[in-house]
Amino acid sequence: MPDEDLLMTATEDFFYDKSVLVTGGTGLIGQPLVRLLISAGAKVSVVSLDPPSRAPAGAEFVRADLRDLASCEKVCADRDLVFHLAGVKGSPAVTATRPATFFVPTLMFSINMMEAARRASVKSYLFASSVGVYAPATLFRENDVWRTFPSDNDKFAGWAKRMGELQAEAYGIEYGWDKVSIVRPANVYGPYDNFDDENAMVIPSLIRRALSGENPMTIWGDGSPIRDFIFAEDVARGMMLMMAKGVSEPVNLGSGRPISIRQLVEVILECLDDAPVVTWDSSKPSGDKERLMCMERAGKYGFVPQISLAEGIARTIAWYNEHKASSEKGYNAFTDPALTPDLRDL
Repeated sequence: MPDEDLLMTATEDFFYDKSVLVTGGTGLIGQPLVRLLISAGAKVSVVSLDPPSRAPAGAEFVRADLRDLASCEKVCADRDLVFHLAGVKGSPAVTATRPATFFVPTLMFSINMMEAARRASVKSYLFASSVGVYAPATLFRENDVWRTFPSDNDKFAGWAKRMGELQAEAYGIEYGWDKVSIVRPANVYGPYDNFDDENAMVIPSLIRRALSGENPMTIWGDGSPIRDFIFAEDVARGMMLMMAKGVSEPVNLGSGRPISIRQLVEVILECLDDAPVVTWDSSKPSGDKERLMCMERAGKYGFVPQISLAEGIARTIAWYNEHKASSEKGYNAFTDPALTPDLRDL
């Protein structure tokens, strides 16, 4: 049996018959994670503000607002393992104009869930951090985070996630609760992504625009920025691996492969039967020049991404074509009545 198969078998054995909670289990990474956990024999519950219909088959659905500590304590009770994936996801343009709607709930989710899990003596806990914790650099290495500040383009996401990482460190020092694995995913994409026309990240935005008949399709910048893209199912495998191995140091989860925005667009167009003409508007901003993950530490623990960009894009497009009508009906913090400008000031 190949080494990768042996590693995955050992990982699956760790989760067999465990009671597992996945916050954000209806989302981009949560969906494949829940399916992999169920296939490994785990008893899985998902917590989300999405409609119950978005819960993966075979998982218990719990609707709860994780901004409330009591709700977090309730969902953590009697759980063996917790994956905390829930958060507010928004495009750079939206988070620049609505930073409080992004920043404050993300902090509340992180603080309340980790505190509730500690009080419940959860055996293992995974905190999903972000590439946004890093300062602009050619290569992101895990130990460099606290030597710098997050990029201005990602400062709200970056600081919110850094606080979750710091919380885990504080618990280890004061309580000896060192059960937290921290992963920093790169730019994640795949089925169940956010395809909202005003709030989508780069890959779902480009796919939606290309399939909507926009022609020519004008893209901001010159296409030169470098990014690290990773398919959501690969991230889910990496999360399971790090928890099963009891890894307590932060670990990057990316492809480690540099892909320019121009290359990304070419891959998307190659998957389309009727591709639009693309024009580039170099007068518009492009974002940070390069954001690439160092994958040495993840490789040390046996993590190897399995899905190529071409395959991942093809699978994402196929899913979007099938679920286009319902793809934008998930919970959206930026349209939540509880977070209207009137209430946010209270």
